Amino acid sequence: MDIKLDPSQDDLPLMANTSHTLVKHYVLDLDVDFKSQIIEGTIVLFFESGSRFKKQSSSTEETCQSESDEACKFRMPEACHIPVTNTRTFSSKMGYNDFTVCGKGEKDTSGKDGNHDNREQASGISSSKYCCDTGNHESEDFLLVLDCCDLSVLKVEEVDVAAVPGIEKFTKSPKLTVVSEELRNQIIHELVTLPADRWREQLDYYARCSQAPGCGELLFDTDTWSLQIRKTGAQTATDFPHAIRIRYRTKPQGRSVTWTSDQSGRPCVYTMGSPINNRALFPCQEPPVAMSTWQATVRAAACFVVLMSGENSAKPTQLQEGCSSWHYYVTMPMPASTVTIAVGSWTEMKPETCSSHDLATERSFSPSEADFRYVGVCGHMEYPCRFQNASATTQEIIPHRVFAPVCLRGACQETLLRLIPSCLSAAHSVLGTHPFSRLDVLIVPANFPSLGMASPHIIFLSQSTLTGMSHLCGTRLCHEIAHAWFGLAIGARDWTEEWLSEGFATHLEDVFWARAQQLAPHKAQEQQELRACLRWHRLQDEVRNSPEEMQVLRPNKEKTGHVSDSGSSVIKHGLNPEKVFMQVHYLKGYFLLRFLAKRLGDDAYFSFLRKFVHTFHGQLILSQDFLQMLLENIPEEKRLDLSVENIFRDWLESSGIPQPLERERNVGRKGGLAIDVSAEPVAKWIRVNRRPRKRKRRETEEVFEKLLPDQLVLLLECLLERKTLNPRTLQSLERTYHLPEQDAEVRHRWCELIVKHRYTKAYKDVERFLQEDQAMGIYLYGELMLSEDAGQQQVARRCFKLTREQMDRSSAEVVAEMLF
Repeated sequence: MDIKLDPSQDDLPLMANTSHTLVKHYVLDLDVDFKSQIIEGTIVLFFESGSRFKKQSSSTEETCQSESDEACKFRMPEACHIPVTNTRTFSSKMGYNDFTVCGKGEKDTSGKDGNHDNREQASGISSSKYCCDTGNHESEDFLLVLDCCDLSVLKVEEVDVAAVPGIEKFTKSPKLTVVSEELRNQIIHELVTLPADRWREQLDYYARCSQAPGCGELLFDTDTWSLQIRKTGAQTATDFPHAIRIRYRTKPQGRSVTWTSDQSGRPCVYTMGSPINNRALFPCQEPPVAMSTWQATVRAAACFVVLMSGENSAKPTQLQEGCSSWHYYVTMPMPASTVTIAVGSWTEMKPETCSSHDLATERSFSPSEADFRYVGVCGHMEYPCRFQNASATTQEIIPHRVFAPVCLRGACQETLLRLIPSCLSAAHSVLGTHPFSRLDVLIVPANFPSLGMASPHIIFLSQSTLTGMSHLCGTRLCHEIAHAWFGLAIGARDWTEEWLSEGFATHLEDVFWARAQQLAPHKAQEQQELRACLRWHRLQDEVRNSPEEMQVLRPNKEKTGHVSDSGSSVIKHGLNPEKVFMQVHYLKGYFLLRFLAKRLGDDAYFSFLRKFVHTFHGQLILSQDFLQMLLENIPEEKRLDLSVENIFRDWLESSGIPQPLERERNVGRKGGLAIDVSAEPVAKWIRVNRRPRKRKRRETEEVFEKLLPDQLVLLLECLLERKTLNPRTLQSLERTYHLPEQDAEVRHRWCELIVKHRYTKAYKDVERFLQEDQAMGIYLYGELMLSEDAGQQQVARRCFKLTREQMDRSSAEVVAEMLF
């Protein structure tokens, strides 16, 4: 099956048939080659099929049942609705040598003609039809469907796990004599269901099994969105091999992998996943219900540092010929989309002096130290959980490291390094136990299309967060730290409900940041009111300038969380490149949570939130899981007209500004810090702008007080509403507030003023912003083009020409549409 989709209109397909079988663990063994811009190697997948799958949790199961959704448990459906291919004419003669596992990552040197990704290959599967895994059609084999895109799959084979020395301990036989498919699958079943306190042994045997010899090639085919695998005679998922090895290589233009240069001009590569998640990094099961663990060995030239989602702070092992090997592992099951790799000439940044906060991070708590006195309290599937570790629950600051190109050492030391301990401590004070045992923070290259991204154990931050004062860096760091709880430890079971991740992180960033600054309660409230005012302006802009159907936070409505019989589904608008830059789900989600917190009261709300985190960590949720539990904690006298149905209607299932928010903003007043801007500086600047070019000598000079970054943003936004500002006013603004040296949020508004009023003397600031702040500059291109000014359009085209080759793919598509 080869689905052709229009990226500007269509949904992203999740093809994996997760209702039949689930990947429980991945073992990756990869080589990173910067010369060819290819990551190549093997991935071994360990499965657990339907009847043997262990129920994840009572709460998740109840949610599934209440929604009539069978995605959380396995069954044999009557129809899969997954088009599969006819293999009767398939030839498995691939022209490859027998697979040999090499600890140093030997390359496959045989010919490439066996690559079934080649659409011209005559021996490939050529016809498509509908088939299902019911066991009723004896002529049909079970078809395993994995999410896969932009990959060259070279070989697929079953792994002979029975050949691993000592593996008989996972069988009922003291000695393996007759090896069958059933015995191999029994071994895998015993391995994937080992209790949590045997996690080290489990990882060890996963590694050993991944290096076992192959015991038969499997038939496969690829299309645009999937890899389809079958074994002749295996008619059900239970009969299908539970351990398979896939040899593959990425493609230089693969949409999950970004090859670029860092700020020092050295080559690097990172995986962002968006918008197609990790399917162009490795074949996997993308639907969120397919939560798995993983371990990876990644090799690269010795001059490179390999960072990855992993519980361990990996150190390189030196191999021959100038190559290093890095090993990472994860024991907490999470969706495959959360795996992240970054390889580059990063330097670890360390503070010049050691603070008391740094001393608190010296001891790391690994899963092996967990005492299991609290076993049974958590509702998730079994794993070495930090919430069950008495020491981890009191650990305010987890061990952390900062990596960046060496040219950014000064900026990291001035801002980022000193912020991390206070932000981590603040997060712990609000939500309690950190879900992850450690944290790496990486300053990614200039082409990174966002201010930040959180993955397990690693945060990517844009270089734009390092400029100006510490405010933008601190708030963004708090936002990404919040994702450890909301987005990672607690995930959305339907990815169209992005507000469950981004809305929570946006709401919590203000709370964390106020505590990190140790603000008094009234000061914290003033700061949060000011930020609410700014977000209100942004939400109004988003609603005015985006399609109505993309303003809905729960677009699937009553079908949210539903999947096809096979387990496949789609992500609404997932392929639209503009969706990446929209903030509606951040902003409307934030205002909903703010509305609910006000109704309940901050103390009661955050007490509830800690309870919610403890109940649902390690699980996938839908909106109603949160809302139902919250409403149960709101006293009857405060609940009034609140219900899950009303919140769905007013906030999550309608476009535009939610009516309760519209009413609140109409009757509410701006907080103190917002009043300080709108009542005085704006009026003063309007007076300055009205003055004639030649002033009388006795006329007094206006005196402007220093403003906080958020106040500056609000001031510039207010001035953007003015029809005209003369060049003298703009020049005075620039000098008074040193605008080119402010943080990226302030400079973005300054650039908007420059463009609107065609202030040619400052075009250099716009050019600098478009090149150095690519995470934020996309819409400036549109404003430059809409002005219909030849000089401004020349600025836009010149900057795009300089950055296009390195620019993020989605960003480049959006900008190219604006320019040409």
